[in-house]
Amino acid sequence: MTFHSLSPHILSVISPFSVLFSSCCWRVAQTLLLGAILTRGKITVTGILRTLGLSLNKSYSKYHRVLNRLDWSPRTGAHILLKMLLELIENVKIVFLIDETLERRKGRRIRAKGYYRDAVRSSRSQVVKTSGLKWLVMALSVRFSFSKRAFALPFFSILQPSKKSVKVEGKRYKTTIDWSIQMVSQLVRWFPKSPFILVGDGGFACARLAWKCFKLNVALVSRLKMNARIYAIPEHSPKGKRGRKPTKGARLMAFKEMVQKQDLPWEEVEISGYDGKRKKVKFLTNTSLWGVDSFGPIAIRWVLVVDPQGDMDPLPLMSTDVTLEADKIIQMYVDRWGLEVTFQEVREHLGVETQRQWSDKAIARTTPVLMGLYSVICLIGNRMNSEKEIIPEKTAWYDKDSISFSDLIRCIRAHLWRGSLFLRKGFSDGSEEIQLCDDDHWRDWVIESLARAA
Repeated sequence: MTFHSLSPHILSVISPFSVLFSSCCWRVAQTLLLGAILTRGKITVTGILRTLGLSLNKSYSKYHRVLNRLDWSPRTGAHILLKMLLELIENVKIVFLIDETLERRKGRRIRAKGYYRDAVRSSRSQVVKTSGLKWLVMALSVRFSFSKRAFALPFFSILQPSKKSVKVEGKRYKTTIDWSIQMVSQLVRWFPKSPFILVGDGGFACARLAWKCFKLNVALVSRLKMNARIYAIPEHSPKGKRGRKPTKGARLMAFKEMVQKQDLPWEEVEISGYDGKRKKVKFLTNTSLWGVDSFGPIAIRWVLVVDPQGDMDPLPLMSTDVTLEADKIIQMYVDRWGLEVTFQEVREHLGVETQRQWSDKAIARTTPVLMGLYSVICLIGNRMNSEKEIIPEKTAWYDKDSISFSDLIRCIRAHLWRGSLFLRKGFSDGSEEIQLCDDDHWRDWVIESLARAA
């Protein structure tokens, strides 16, 4: 498939990234990008070349150089992608999601790897540690018209080297909070006039991050511990009273005690779950001060959520923006689960954890590219759906009524394959073009592609 033959929906999304490369390198990078969408199973550079019918191209090393040699900035690519994603947001507050994910990798040549708790394989009673790379990912929360749930679209991913690897290199070790502050500061530099909300799980309920967000006019929404210390607003000191003015009032009742009391002013609200189903929950909310050691008290709005049916544990939430309504805080935290779904889908459909690079530069680039490719596919699918409605794939055993990521990538793959096979177009890498000129040629190619082991 020659690049000028791509549909306008695809070209309009991938063309802005051409500024990262020279014209000849962009054609090679574009081939890898389209091949990554079409390749199923393990996604490696050689696997992409096999999928595109370029396995006999002897200048295959130029494809590897896109990741391990060429001078281009993933951070600039993240900025370009975020600009396109923000066009989807209309008349609502911008909500960013942040979380860590573990890429399971082994090998002595992977210097940044460490041993971390595997959240997928661990349970409350057993902790499983796995060798791998830890990534900090930031995504934009978006609700598409074709889906009942909120999508988490990644655009910014940072590799967090292990403590041991940083010590060997003689550099300062940065914690997850250090990297989070750096990412938030970068967002503010990119869009200084756009206030936004940052939503993270309990690991991001940190006073240092909260104070930094407060200074940058960013609202932090996170989960508190049940034994978190909250205090009343201090009373105004009488004029002329000597001594240090109090920074916090009396300590309030703990969340554990609040759950046991039924005479408190509980309210009910109906929220939308991940699958679009509505669920009623009870909650308490108030504006107080959050007390943390080594830091001054922080003004927050806390929300204690309780499930009347007892299906989930009590959930204390907080927001550094005290003007946020309680139901919106609850809904934003529920939508945070979409980022966990994104992590699962990039592993299942885009081959994260299957790549086999060993150079430091390629390792630091490949996973962010695949994470960003998830968002690129959603952007293309949304534009294709606006022209012609995408029909979700249904089976006799699953009556699917909402479009998911698998439907989007299936539709884009069908469009690309239909253009390259049935319209007799070939894939082009800028130096060599494979023309599928006869029926036997492309039929054999399809059969071999389907029969090839993953």
